[in-house]
Amino acid sequence: MTPLHLLPELAPYQDEPPQLPTGSPGKVAELRLGFEQRHGKTILADLYRRAPLIVHRAIYFDEQLPDMPCVFIISNAGGILQGDRNTIQVTVGAGAMAHLTTQSATKVQEMDANFASQVQNIVVQEGAYFEYIPHPVIPHRHTRFVTQTSITISPGATLLYAEVMMGGRKHHGELFEFDVVSSTLRAQRPGGAELFTEKLIIDPSQQNLRQAGIMGEFDVFGTAILLTDKHHFDPIFEKAPFGFNREERWAAGTSRLPNNAGLIFKVLSAETYIARNKIREFWKLVRRQILDVDILKQYSWH
Repeated sequence: MTPLHLLPELAPYQDEPPQLPTGSPGKVAELRLGFEQRHGKTILADLYRRAPLIVHRAIYFDEQLPDMPCVFIISNAGGILQGDRNTIQVTVGAGAMAHLTTQSATKVQEMDANFASQVQNIVVQEGAYFEYIPHPVIPHRHTRFVTQTSITISPGATLLYAEVMMGGRKHHGELFEFDVVSSTLRAQRPGGAELFTEKLIIDPSQQNLRQAGIMGEFDVFGTAILLTDKHHFDPIFEKAPFGFNREERWAAGTSRLPNNAGLIFKVLSAETYIARNKIREFWKLVRRQILDVDILKQYSWH
């Protein structure tokens, strides 16, 4: 992918923060997770962490999948700040399965210099099953935030990757007051054959996000990417939520990805919980089709 400092959408934001310059201690977070199957159970076999990104030990709380570890990514920084550079590397070994999420919503704090970034590299090996479903991202006023996610997935493996982005701190009167959000997602096979690339650049100063075809009347944008074999994703495509419901305040649809890579599900909603519920509906279909089990009950604090 293009080096971050060369991205044209970040050209206006190359100045250094006067408080702590880019690369200062605490500004470069790194997390490396490696999951392996051993004796029929998946374990977190490799872990490296550099604050402010940390994780606790793997836990096994999913009664439907008692041999699948669940790991929470935690930040002890109170959010992502200007000049932060986060890197997350996840490898799910052959035949392993894992669920990765975040402790809470990711708050990208207000900025007056530079930008913040999160680069993710995900490798899912043959026969593995991986769910990466973090809590929403909340860009504050004048946020400049760029994410780059690179996925390498083997045939016969499954990845469900979801993102929910709020338009800002809605109840603070900050909807769509960030400077720029840039998101790139790329998937390939282990040999380098590209499956697809999607890039979104959201710059409220350059376009009216309230116009039809962008956000319209909605405040939250969610995406779920399913990468799996065709005989799995075809039945899911037929059952996935779609349509426009003005009363319940959501619109959603599913498309097939190029190169028989899988499906992409997108949802717009008025509130975060609505988008998350629609992604849960999609997630439930994935679990049923591929693993023949249900997802966990949603508790009131989720």
